[in-house]
Amino acid sequence: MHAQQLLDGVGGAPAGFQRIGNLIWAAADSRARGFLIGATAGRTTLAGEGLQHQEGSSHLVASTIESCVAYDPCFGYYLTVILQDGMRRMLGAQEDVFYYVTVMNENYAQPPLQAGSEEGIRRGMYLLRASALPRNRPRVQLAGSGTILREVLAALDAAAVAGP
Repeated sequence: MHAQQLLDGVGGAPAGFQRIGNLIWAAADSRARGFLIGATAGRTTLAGEGLQHQEGSSHLVASTIESCVAYDPCFGYYLTVILQDGMRRMLGAQEDVFYYVTVMNENYAQPPLQAGSEEGIRRGMYLLRASALPRNRPRVQLAGSGTILREVLAALDAAAVAGP
């Protein structure tokens, strides 16, 4: 059995995805496998450097590359599920895909993995928390990922306090 090399890379910002776009297309064309990590995603302490850390369009660009699997995780356990899935697909199933994952540098509490949420994380959407409002009342469906997810959860908490 021979060892396989997975490409890895850590960029300074998700905007780096656009800056090295031609190299990413070349990697896709050559059927590269690996993980490309876009560091310092979202609204961070680096805002003084400009909007490149707050643009959020790198995942739209990533979606145009068929072999690129892109994620914008918020919690550490998301990253664990994503990396395990990537290794399973690239090494176990021998799929010619690579993963683009944006990560943040903010400090905040990391909740535990919810039992049974792994498949939803891999699909890209799952129910993180149900509304406390009665089903016969008008309700809003909130969705989010990455840096905005914590704000979505705060909005859900505010709606619960405000009541029906």
